Amino acid sequence: MSTDDTLWAALPVPAVLIGADDAISDINPAAEGFLNASAKSVTGAPVLDRLAIDAPLGDALSRVRDDQSPLFINTVDVSGGLGPPVVCNIQIAPVPGEPGRLLMLLTPRQIANQLGRAHSVKTAARSAIGMAEMLAHEIKNPLAGITGAAQLLSMGLKGEDLEMTDLIVAESRRIVALLDQVEHFGNQRPPQRAATNIHDLLDRACASASVGFAANMAVRKHYDPSLPATWVDGDQMLQVFLNLLKNASEAADNKGGTITVRTFYDMTLRLRRADGTGAALPLQVEIEDDGPGLPPEIAANAFDPFVSGRENGTGLGLALVSKIVADHDGWISVTTTPGRTVFRLSLPVAKTQE
Repeated sequence: MSTDDTLWAALPVPAVLIGADDAISDINPAAEGFLNASAKSVTGAPVLDRLAIDAPLGDALSRVRDDQSPLFINTVDVSGGLGPPVVCNIQIAPVPGEPGRLLMLLTPRQIANQLGRAHSVKTAARSAIGMAEMLAHEIKNPLAGITGAAQLLSMGLKGEDLEMTDLIVAESRRIVALLDQVEHFGNQRPPQRAATNIHDLLDRACASASVGFAANMAVRKHYDPSLPATWVDGDQMLQVFLNLLKNASEAADNKGGTITVRTFYDMTLRLRRADGTGAALPLQVEIEDDGPGLPPEIAANAFDPFVSGRENGTGLGLALVSKIVADHDGWISVTTTPGRTVFRLSLPVAKTQE
């Protein structure tokens, strides 16, 4: 495979080469997933027949050819294959040295927004957790002394004075529990990956949730039984699923509700590895709840450490989820509206099946 072919395959967003006659001359692997069709099957087909775009695409193609300069179309609905329309940013550019030939890139808005801040979020998370972990030990020692002193004082107190010492003990223990979570976050071992059936992990997580923190919730499962094995550390990914299920159950605020766990195959998302090659993440897991949704000021930073929408929340649960998923070269995103919040994980297939 040539360098050009490698770069073409590594593009993380759907890319379409369009000939002078507006027919498709090639598509990359991400576009194959988006269109739910192979490059061979769409080659030669009019691009307007295979892509439904809520914009005057024909005029845009002509303009790029006439001006010989790129054109950007932001926030339009694009549909291809059997999937629903996706809001995308579109870039169309002439191919140098090949008159009439154009390159079109389709970047889903959600992926564009998240990829743009993925590196900074990950760096900020490591920095914040590293500092907190360094302070945790120093804070826990004096807290132990404060707790012990308050317990001794309470032995000779009654009424309001006793309530005050009990409050000191309770709050000190809460802070220690938070610091334990910080230390756990920082001490997370590297994943020990193996070929793993994602549905086995989900079944274990759902079974545990149903008899524990999600006992008041209805848990529905919609699996694609044809999914191949994924390449993960089973224990760590089980922790991810339990954290997301717990987050979904807490959204219901003890009033009950429904959690929907869904799996399916989608080749749309590809991430670039550190070595420059493309990483396909076709295995999709969605955990959906019908709670009130995340506040707008929380949703944009849901995976940052110490960001929480709940009273007394630590803001470390989703940060830990994001860290584990990133350590597995996967991707996690969230979409939220009142009555529907969906966390979506995108994971690689097992190496033997790539």
